[in-house]
Amino acid sequence: MKSTGKIKMLFVFAIAMMFASNVQAQETKEATNYDQGFRLGFGVNAGYSVSDPYKLALGADARVQYDLSKRYSLTLTTGYTNLFVSKADGNDLGFIPAKAGFKAFVWNDQFYVMGEAGAAFAVSNGNNKTSLLLSPSIGYASKYIDVSLHYEHYSDFAKVNNNGSIGKGVGQVGVRLAYGFEL
Repeated sequence: MKSTGKIKMLFVFAIAMMFASNVQAQETKEATNYDQGFRLGFGVNAGYSVSDPYKLALGADARVQYDLSKRYSLTLTTGYTNLFVSKADGNDLGFIPAKAGFKAFVWNDQFYVMGEAGAAFAVSNGNNKTSLLLSPSIGYASKYIDVSLHYEHYSDFAKVNNNGSIGKGVGQVGVRLAYGFEL
């Protein structure tokens, strides 16, 4: 990863941590009886790439969530995702995402918005590139089920531009279905 990519990732992480610590300080007075704790979830992802030559995206992940309060949580997510191409367009791109995020429940303690940032480590077909990964999402979570719609952008993976030249910046829109429980 280039040093500018590392600086960007560090900057995003620092801002997220400052925001999270500020939120925690404000929530402590309001929700003193809420049991803070960890949750673990396992999910499957399916999506469609918005960048050529990739088409379909499939993956699986594991997410650890720490509840700061009833409405705010920190997350760590990893797993495996594969972006598929047709045989004529080249090789598939498989990678391991590693993301940290902030989740805020905005309605009825079940509907949430979440932002995640991290890195995607390519591991298939001789590809060893690392990319900055940014992922906003919206979703619904109950005691055991979590369903979300997300967009993921991989800034350093190669794509084919409209004029046929090679550029950078692959994106995908996807759905995640997960089963989670308290630890």
